[in-house]
Amino acid sequence: MQALDVLIVGSGHAGAQTAIALRNEGFAGTVGILGKELDLPYERPPLSKEYLLGNKERDRLLIRPASYWQQQRVEMILGRRVDCVRPDERYLCDSDGRKIRYQRLVWAAGGVPRTLSCPGAELSGVHVVRSRADVDGIRDALASTSKVVVAGGGYIGLEVAASLVKLGKQVVVIEATERVLARVAGPKLSSFFEAAHRSCGVEIRTRSQIVAVAGENGRVSGVHLHNGDIIAAQMLIVGIGIVPAVAPLLDCGAEGGNGVAVDEHCRTSLPDIYAVGDCALHVNRHARNTALRIESVQNAVDQANVAAKAIVGKPVAYDATPWFWSNQYELRLQTIGLSAGHDAEVVRGDPATSTFSVVYLRQGKVIALDCVNAPRDYVQGRKLVAEGIACDQALLGDASVSLKSFCA
Repeated sequence: MQALDVLIVGSGHAGAQTAIALRNEGFAGTVGILGKELDLPYERPPLSKEYLLGNKERDRLLIRPASYWQQQRVEMILGRRVDCVRPDERYLCDSDGRKIRYQRLVWAAGGVPRTLSCPGAELSGVHVVRSRADVDGIRDALASTSKVVVAGGGYIGLEVAASLVKLGKQVVVIEATERVLARVAGPKLSSFFEAAHRSCGVEIRTRSQIVAVAGENGRVSGVHLHNGDIIAAQMLIVGIGIVPAVAPLLDCGAEGGNGVAVDEHCRTSLPDIYAVGDCALHVNRHARNTALRIESVQNAVDQANVAAKAIVGKPVAYDATPWFWSNQYELRLQTIGLSAGHDAEVVRGDPATSTFSVVYLRQGKVIALDCVNAPRDYVQGRKLVAEGIACDQALLGDASVSLKSFCA
């Protein structure tokens, strides 16, 4: 039976960074990364943007070149899926029945894309955006595609829509809620991005649901909406979130549900098993000390560093301020903090110029910023969010007043 001192399940950002951090911390034991894809660890954010557009090639996606993993003695166990975990005996087995023993296990398996459950969802031409192979499938089909429906008006859906419009496609975005980005931003930012996409030719339908996918000869030909409308399309891209890939841990008794629960050191309730990244359900002070999962590169990297330190005996508590980014057309959105639960929004600058920020407050204290083409606000606003600084709203709305001045 194969045996490793640290076995990392998942070859995305969280898994790769765990291995990198272990070596940076001086860990000399054996380390392996088990991933379901055959690719070496690569960056995911460019998939919906530069990679889909053909502006970034496969090799440039790699988090580290192949030589790095060899030099750092990180064993790559690729093209394998975990079938079960046996924490009492410290091993896991894959779907082929092969077993790997571990001393410590780091679960960085991320999640799998949510799919539509309506009739026709299994037709050829229905795609998701999670892996390089997913986007390769989209790119391969673009030559015979003129009309695309995108299900979901979150970051992924809007980024894909922007990329496809640049490629000359007709795009319709279907969003079930009352506005795009409803889960991650306030109404003012949502309104701005809806207008930006419509000005570029994207049709956006909010409060709409796909009830069936139409097909001809086994391929997508359109979608049926709940109001009876039919939208013709040769491709449907589904971007409605992920389901955390934690079933093997929950099946063997780990605490959790919508993710696997971890403490401030990224330890699960199972002995010597950690979880990091998209699948880790953790208590976050920026979410009023409620438990949530954060799907971001920042969270993946920071939790990986925390887990690595715990493994080498230098424990530190996870207390990072969340940040995110999204590129759509010529718009660079940078977000710091979590805006959920805000009771006030203050706009700095003029959205008509495509350079502005939205500051979110709760009980007078800054909890988040959305900055569009406004990097200075993003940089200077980090301290406001990290420390929950109370600010005068009238002054906040004056773009000539530096955010740095509120930190004095």
